Amino acid sequence: MTKNLTEGNPTKLIFFFTLPLIAGNIFQQLYAFVDTLIVGRFLGVEALAAVGCTGSLMFLMLGFVIGFSTGITIYTGQRYGAKDAKGVRQSAAACTILSLAASVVLTALGVSLCRQLLIWMQTPAEIMEGAVSFISIVYGGIVMFVFLQMQTNILRALGDSRMPTVILALALIINIILEPVAILVLQWGIPGAAIATVVAQFIGNAVCYLYIRRRVPILHTQREDWHVSWHILREHLKIGLPMGFQSSIIAIGAIVLQVALNNLGPTAVAAYAASQKVDSVAMMPMMSFGLAMAAYTAQNYGAQKYARIAEGVRKCCYMSVSFSILAGVLLIVFGPDIMYLFVGDGQQQVIDYGQQYLMVNGSCYWILSLLFIFRYTLQGLGQSVVPTIAGIMELIMRTAAAIFLCASLGYLGACLANPMAWIGSCVPLAIAFYWTSRSFRKKYNLG
Repeated sequence: MTKNLTEGNPTKLIFFFTLPLIAGNIFQQLYAFVDTLIVGRFLGVEALAAVGCTGSLMFLMLGFVIGFSTGITIYTGQRYGAKDAKGVRQSAAACTILSLAASVVLTALGVSLCRQLLIWMQTPAEIMEGAVSFISIVYGGIVMFVFLQMQTNILRALGDSRMPTVILALALIINIILEPVAILVLQWGIPGAAIATVVAQFIGNAVCYLYIRRRVPILHTQREDWHVSWHILREHLKIGLPMGFQSSIIAIGAIVLQVALNNLGPTAVAAYAASQKVDSVAMMPMMSFGLAMAAYTAQNYGAQKYARIAEGVRKCCYMSVSFSILAGVLLIVFGPDIMYLFVGDGQQQVIDYGQQYLMVNGSCYWILSLLFIFRYTLQGLGQSVVPTIAGIMELIMRTAAAIFLCASLGYLGACLANPMAWIGSCVPLAIAFYWTSRSFRKKYNLG
């Protein structure tokens, strides 16, 4: 159900809009979590390392997909906030066209380059074939990820954060059912984990499409809506491409870091892979507050309610930072128990490495929470330059950690890469947000 975010108490609107987003984004991250957990438990540490070392490559591709899809649907939210029904339909058509084009390009690039990318990353020979079999299937089904992200992000842009969560939960449940069947019953091994994930995404797409056709009439496009001008496509790409490339730039830093990890051996790779999956789930609520601000900002910007944007940012900072501190404490306290789920008995070094990662990252979550709010608020306003610069800063800091800290500090250096990247990214975003707020106060006499 669509929701108008331009009226009512900002704190309540943002909080209750964010709750389903948290669940939905955690479900999205749980795909990789489940892959890693099931593979590690049923196929062993070597298979865990094989799937785990593809994490940065998945981030490279899926990060672009998530950023691109979020970006192009910001325009949809702005048109909805402006009460422009025709503009919403034209935006939906434009999003579909651009998503199809992106799917073709990403599939061709991913399938053809995945082995070479793993070679460049100095993937250990004993896990190379398993890694190739997993990532090539995921890349081959990237169209399913693109369209599910596009459809759910359009619903969120219209203020509906509940139904995307239901759809993602359904797809995850299907994945959890199919993956053990593919691995244990059909004996498909590592490829079975990838196939189950792609099939689950396909089913999620079908459910989402049927829901839109039956319950969201504002997205029912007409023939003339598909005559999309280059101007409209450019308005979508102006936000979508920088957001997509920003995520890919960040992923390049993760790939450079993965090279350094590969040189530390399969144990370090397995520990980092497992702890990173836990970390990804833990940070999803913080990311969800940021995504909520993108939708909230886009609608209020379209409605020209600028004072509400500033108020929403303040209230969202209070909520997100409070959660980030709680999440960090929980990971530090329960980190060893969580790591044990992945590897079981006899892998104490993997558990110790994972706990080290979770302690370092969890203590810096408050920085990440502010980063997400500043980034997505600026993007909700249609700004893309500074968020891209912030992404470049993340690349620089992660690369520095890989080159210098991993060489001198070993695994601890890899653990420090994320906090360094968050600080490097948050500084330009905070400065840009301050100057944007100041210019809005002067221009619109907001006081």
